[in-house]
Amino acid sequence: MKKTALVTGASKGIGKAIALKLAKEDYNIVVNYVSNAALAEDVVNEITRLGGHAMAVQGDVSQASEVKNMFAEAHRQFGAVDVVVNNAGIMKLNLVKDFDEAAFQTLFDVNVKGTFNTLKECCTQLSDGGSIVNLSTSAIGLAIPSYAIYNATKAAVEALTYTFTRELRGRNIRVNCVAPGPTATDLFLNGKTDEQIERFRKTPPLERLGTPEDIANVVHFLASDAGSWINGQVLKANGGII
Repeated sequence: MKKTALVTGASKGIGKAIALKLAKEDYNIVVNYVSNAALAEDVVNEITRLGGHAMAVQGDVSQASEVKNMFAEAHRQFGAVDVVVNNAGIMKLNLVKDFDEAAFQTLFDVNVKGTFNTLKECCTQLSDGGSIVNLSTSAIGLAIPSYAIYNATKAAVEALTYTFTRELRGRNIRVNCVAPGPTATDLFLNGKTDEQIERFRKTPPLERLGTPEDIANVVHFLASDAGSWINGQVLKANGGII
């Protein structure tokens, strides 16, 4: 039976690449987006052209009621949810001394509470034998000034990953995390100078930025039967930067 994957923040960037990769691997796809319906429908249409099945569902992951609706729509359309990819996230960078309290709250609402909301729904809405893949960041290990608060949100996601595996004992559900390094997406590139981008590009031994497809391939591995013995792990996909 064809499996269904729900990918949050799937209208662009890494989320879009993950949705397309899983669609090519014969998953039904629920394309979650928060505001840009046109971009989400573009992803759905691209999947349809590939011969797959997809639907777009609006929902702010920081709102529990909207996450609940997202799962309900997925069940109505496809009958089950077998894979959840917690990709939705935002990045705000500033030194701790200059960080705005409202920005701090927004980061934690989306990156941490958003992941919590989907994990809570997975307790009852994810099929036994399913897989959850959360998104963190390799920036935690790099400890670059101005990344402290963003890194703190992703460290919380990693902590949720480690512990949630044990809370799902007996259901054969795996929970893992991918921690991308510098990846050529708008989220990463916006606000950086050409010199900063070049420095990031040259830092890994492979001397390039990651691509969204690089990350999507790792997510697919963890979601698929090929990763059936991987559980409670954080896999750094960063070209050896750390």
